[in-house]
Order: sequence, then C-alpha cells, then structure tokens
Amino acid sequence: MKTYTFQPRGVCSQEMRVDLDDQGVIQGLRVIGGCSGNLQGIGVLVKGMPAREAIRRLKGIGCGAKNTSCPDQLALGLEKALAQD
Repeated sequence: MKTYTFQPRGVCSQEMRVDLDDQGVIQGLRVIGGCSGNLQGIGVLVKGMPAREAIRRLKGIGCGAKNTSCPDQLALGLEKALAQD
C-alpha cells in the first residue's frame, strides 16, 4: 500500500492523504480542513472503491459558484497518484 499526499486548490481543505493498494483500490482517505462531516462521509464512501471509479464519479463536481470542490480535487489528486505509478 502507498500513501499519496496532495494539497487541494480553490477549496477549504488544505491537505488530502489517500492510501491506495497495489490494485489501485482506495483503502483510506484523510483530509485536513474543509467540511469535516462531508469529507468523512466521502472517505467512507470511496473506501474499497477503485480509484478510477472514484475519479469517474467525483471529477467535475463544483461547490457553489466555484468550478471545483473537495470531491473534484480528490479526483484530480487520484489522477496524479495513478500517473506516478
């Protein structure tokens, strides 16, 4: 298992740490900052999900008038994590 850490941009959260196993399945998500309850909920929902499926579901979600959101930033971070391997 490998942990990827990234800083989201344009959202309230300041850091995301995602654990991916050797098959690219999300084993854990920890977020510093942001809406705690919502982000804990997202973490529970994506646990056990292939990263590519999480990207497909979360990429492009906005927050209010912003063209990004914490879920979108997670998707972008997952894309970068998968590109590293």
